[in-house]
Amino acid sequence: MQSVPEQIVIIGAGGSIGGALVDHYATQPGVKRIFAFSREGKPFSSDLVQSFKLDYYDEAAMADAAAHLDEVGGVDLMVVTTGVLHTEDIMPEKALHDLTAHKFETLFRIDTIVPALITKHFIGHLRPDSESVFAILSARVGSISDNNLGGWYAYRCAKAALNMFIKNTSIELARKHKHQCIVGIHPGTVDSPLSKPFQAHLDPKKIFSPALAAQYVQKVISDTKPEDSGKIYAWDGKEISP
Repeated sequence: MQSVPEQIVIIGAGGSIGGALVDHYATQPGVKRIFAFSREGKPFSSDLVQSFKLDYYDEAAMADAAAHLDEVGGVDLMVVTTGVLHTEDIMPEKALHDLTAHKFETLFRIDTIVPALITKHFIGHLRPDSESVFAILSARVGSISDNNLGGWYAYRCAKAALNMFIKNTSIELARKHKHQCIVGIHPGTVDSPLSKPFQAHLDPKKIFSPALAAQYVQKVISDTKPEDSGKIYAWDGKEISP
């Protein structure tokens, strides 16, 4: 983006990265309003932030939540930070015998369908007459060409599908709104409940605090141009191959 976003939407503000992004942007000069959507309507201390509840599994509720933006006059930046790697009864698969329909259905619903439907209802509120960005947090493991380890079947497939959705949407945007851009961003390994079970064997220097991850995500977004639409970037600004 060529300028500081004045009006920002963060969806998934109740999560570690989403909440950190709200806090980060609330301190940036030039930001005028932040609309924070989460399941519980998480409150924030900054006067710049307006919090709203959003049921991620009810499409009618998504449409109602997006309606809060009807009188805004155009949003400069939207970031979708929802997603899950594991639940109480789901852990990433190590081998084919770990696969179940339940795992695939759950992760595809949360990691692919939810952000796709959020995009459907919210992206129309992006500012149409100047550069604006719609960013969705994705994952490097969604890259097919970068997959050298295997495993994590459902999560990898759900993120690969999300990356395809981002690419597909970029083609439609280019036809209608040349100033708008949609990208996926891999925030790295963040010290959050999502990564907690898998941190033991990782280099501590490669585990980012939510606040640091928010800074990296903000930097990627600030460097994004309309011609980058449809691409997936890592936290360091390097493009991730499909």
